[in-house]
Amino acid sequence: MTDLRPPFSAAVTGIGMVTAAGIGTAASWARILRGEATAAGEVPALAGTRADFGCQVPGFDPAAALGRRKAWRLDRSSQFALAAAAEALADSGLDPATWDGARVGVVIGSGIGGAATWEKQHHVLLDQGFDQVSPMLIPMLAVNMTAGYLAMECGARGPNFVVATACASGTTAIGTARELLRSGTCDVVLTGGTEACLIPSIMSGFSQMGALSGRRESPATASRPFDVDRDGFVPAEGAAVLVLERPEDVRARGGGVHALLSGYGASADAHHATAPDPEGRGAELALRTALADAGVAADEVGHVNAHGTATPLNDVTEARMLRRVLGDRPAVTSVKGVVGHSLGAAGAIEAAVTALTLEHRVVPPTANLESLDPAVELDVVAKAPRDLADGPAVSTSFGFGGQNAVLVFERA
Repeated sequence: MTDLRPPFSAAVTGIGMVTAAGIGTAASWARILRGEATAAGEVPALAGTRADFGCQVPGFDPAAALGRRKAWRLDRSSQFALAAAAEALADSGLDPATWDGARVGVVIGSGIGGAATWEKQHHVLLDQGFDQVSPMLIPMLAVNMTAGYLAMECGARGPNFVVATACASGTTAIGTARELLRSGTCDVVLTGGTEACLIPSIMSGFSQMGALSGRRESPATASRPFDVDRDGFVPAEGAAVLVLERPEDVRARGGGVHALLSGYGASADAHHATAPDPEGRGAELALRTALADAGVAADEVGHVNAHGTATPLNDVTEARMLRRVLGDRPAVTSVKGVVGHSLGAAGAIEAAVTALTLEHRVVPPTANLESLDPAVELDVVAKAPRDLADGPAVSTSFGFGGQNAVLVFERA
């Protein structure tokens, strides 16, 4: 598939992160760059289930971050997004008090939405009766509300929506946000992904599918992307928000740029509800579309921030596809060895890390990678960070339903 439109790059001018590696971009980036063992441990809410560990955001205080009155009205997923967006806006140097809100859009990705609120209120319904269910249930659980609350927070009156493409949601959101700039619809877009569903119902579902790691005796080393002994993903929560603008607008106001988002591709496997196409044909289509959109040749790519979930099937399928399209030149990493798999937020967190990788010219290592699977014929960075070679970087995301999304970033 060839994109005949002229090349277009969006400038990443702000980054905000709330992850299991830390609250804030600096804390998250520092731990990811060190490649520390997964920030995983027992999750109290999951006690008594077979899926009782995951990667929680450490020490997140919503009242301190957002104010007590605001925080109690929001599901945890929206709390994360608002905190990340506040950091991203401050980082960008933009002042919502002075912008034209009609030209500012919000596009957020979330796979599941306010599931924690839904589960809690379902127990209230069963235990206490229908008249005790919170009147805030619907605005807290509805998947679109995170974008709505972000708009209210900063007066963004342009296009406003949430996309749900499973574990590709954050990536899909960022690619879609870029299109709002390219089309001239918006001048600024806040975009990214959020997820907070470390709750018994959702995690039991993943466990029953056999998708989760069973290493309960060693949660910190359970997430092992591309390792020969990987046995499933470690679930996580978190959020990342990017501020996107046109490069010429940033130059005109004297702003800074972390990286340029120059390509986006999306596709469907049309194959299976949960398993990837064994040949990776849908993923390959998304990657080739993103490269064509960016005007980048496959042999120019210097780095891949891989989806790398540590599931037996996904990692090999992705690795073979990457080798087929890009060869063995790019330095490949997966941050899920540190932050776990945050579902709809994963692609946004990984996009933020990809932008920081280009900015700082260093590739974070894949944590917990002790013995590379022989079927993974890629240059996977492990043990220690590595200086980044020249060339654009690619961030890949894939999700249930055969959802595929790929972003191409370049140095500013």
